[in-house]
Amino acid sequence: MDFGFIFSSALGELFSPTTAAYALAALGLAVHFGYSGLLNFGQAGFMAVGAYGFAISTLTFNAPFFVALLVSVICSVIFAFILGIPTLRLRADYLAIVTIAAAEIVRYVVTTNQLTKVTGSANGLAAFENTFYAMNPFPEGSYMGMNNRDFFIRVVGWGLVVVCCVLVWLLMRSPWGRVLKGIREDENAVRSLGKNVYAYKMQALVIGGVLGALAGMIFTLPRGAVQPSNYGTELTFFLWTCLLLGGMATVLGPVIGAMIFWVVLSLTQSLLYGLIESGAVTWLTTVQAGQLRYILVGVALMLLMIFRPQGVFGNKKELAFA
Repeated sequence: MDFGFIFSSALGELFSPTTAAYALAALGLAVHFGYSGLLNFGQAGFMAVGAYGFAISTLTFNAPFFVALLVSVICSVIFAFILGIPTLRLRADYLAIVTIAAAEIVRYVVTTNQLTKVTGSANGLAAFENTFYAMNPFPEGSYMGMNNRDFFIRVVGWGLVVVCCVLVWLLMRSPWGRVLKGIREDENAVRSLGKNVYAYKMQALVIGGVLGALAGMIFTLPRGAVQPSNYGTELTFFLWTCLLLGGMATVLGPVIGAMIFWVVLSLTQSLLYGLIESGAVTWLTTVQAGQLRYILVGVALMLLMIFRPQGVFGNKKELAFA
């Protein structure tokens, strides 16, 4: 096995566009659960709404990039209101049930045959990224071993992560953020002080949902296609893994968690494939190895929950509300 290639490939996932998308979506979950106590199991739905909003606006209505971006954000806000209006006055477990169901509803709706001309049904949509790459300021050539398109999407993706992290950090240090943390700890106490808990929860749901929509766009642009199969419940659980790895009520935690998640996932897959190809492991096929890596990551996550439940950058005080 070429261990040098295996480790360099794994480290390459640190700043991949997919990692940036996971970091953004996990940051949205941090706003929802880490800072607000909202148990959202439907972040994949927000990512799908953002991705399809952008793709449909571009392909069906020939919208410019920034108009399509605005449509994507507006769609995520509407989706947040649809989820939040009937559930935010109820217990957190009701929100969890509704969000996971809503994400699946979105995925099944876009696969409806009657909407094939708009959503592409099970095949999804493709060739909508041209308006984005038309803004690429980098001329053709090699940039740190990448072509100009790959380099551009990484710069945009991680630039967006930095901007969103700064905004969330500023929000959580503001009076608004302090009220949100109070709601997380004891919403009845905050309500007794005259604060509109329902409105604060709705605002947090919208902000985290917008981050999810932006993540959905970054997730699809490098592929040049959006497919409903990519937005199943397993995507939300991967995002929760990233959040728990880094720390629930931190700004950098979800970002570092996403990096760790993708490096470990890539490393375990490459090592397993290398062992199979070298003949050192004969009782596994490459298909089985692909599933085994998720089992290994799951075991690692369980060990993390046992020995460091607050995450890599978290604080034990975060666990008081969990």
